[in-house]
Amino acid sequence: MKYADILDKYPFPQKVKEEINSELEKFNVKKTQAREIVERCFKAYLQNLIEPGEPAGIIAAQSIGEPGTQMTMRTFHYAGVAEIDVTLGLPRLIEIMDVRKNPSTPMMTIRLTEEYAKDRDRAREVANRIESTYILDIAEVLTDIRNMQIIIKFDKNAMDRKHITFEDVKKKIEKGLKEEVIENEEDLTITIQIKEPSYKTLLSSYEKLRKMVIMGIKEIKRVIIRREDDEYVLYTEGSNLKKVMKVKGVDFTRTITNNIYEIYEVLGIEAARNAIIKEAKSTLEEQGLEVDDRHIMLVADAMTSDGELRQIGRHGVAGEKQSILARAAFEMTVNNLLDAAVRGDVDYLRGITENIIVGQPIKLGTGDVELISKIGVKK
Repeated sequence: MKYADILDKYPFPQKVKEEINSELEKFNVKKTQAREIVERCFKAYLQNLIEPGEPAGIIAAQSIGEPGTQMTMRTFHYAGVAEIDVTLGLPRLIEIMDVRKNPSTPMMTIRLTEEYAKDRDRAREVANRIESTYILDIAEVLTDIRNMQIIIKFDKNAMDRKHITFEDVKKKIEKGLKEEVIENEEDLTITIQIKEPSYKTLLSSYEKLRKMVIMGIKEIKRVIIRREDDEYVLYTEGSNLKKVMKVKGVDFTRTITNNIYEIYEVLGIEAARNAIIKEAKSTLEEQGLEVDDRHIMLVADAMTSDGELRQIGRHGVAGEKQSILARAAFEMTVNNLLDAAVRGDVDYLRGITENIIVGQPIKLGTGDVELISKIGVKK
């Protein structure tokens, strides 16, 4: 940085320093002028800092809660991908704040490495490796009750399209069913002979066969390929971050899922915090609502501050407050008070809710300042 010596004297965040530096370099400002400009920038920066004693939590809660009332209760199509339905609006915001382990419409955006991203056929290869392919997608399955057999007639074109070989399928069936398999590669048929002569075994084997995933990842039902800018991107219905990251051709540094809990389990708490911010922000923006990033960041921080992902409800942030009165005021009043009485807990009245309950000024804003003066003492 050209103006580093001037900027280092001021306690700016690194990003702000870089921004000011690039602007000064753009206009090639002299050092004396630069000092004056940086001084003014610092004054503006101080004016925009939060006031001491500001109730940041309440402002953040209102800033997210108020636009939340203007959201529509609808599910809508995902940006341009007409075939994939994804939850948006208020239901999605509730899902994010509740950190649901199974969101109603899990979805992934998979970016590919350079050699796969430019070529549609190679992108289709990766899509085939990810999308779950069932036996019924590539074959017709019939049952022969008289001979206690299941006959599978394969479709050559479907197998070629999915890049699946006859041998692969045979191995998968043998491993999954543990029954005798008779193959006929010329006719592309496989006959499964049921050892135990009972209809129940025949039908249960048939059901097991129908649900068997021949290729791909079980959780991912469908993959759609779209061209964006100069590369192909995969959109999936269903999500499994851990397995997708291991697939050849996937650029895992740019692959994302809308399942926050999955991100937390695979990539850790910091990644989950970023995912909460990104998902909440995009949900609000999609509805045309603008909320300052800092409010969303504060909520995300509260949800992830102790290294675990917690929801904002009685099982998370609100239910784990230190104060008994605050917990009682939120939900399950009698239970909270009884439990605290049994344990002999003490409430130190440090928060907002408990001070309002007992009728004291809260320790925020003007209530945080106490003036003490000695009367009658002259210097």
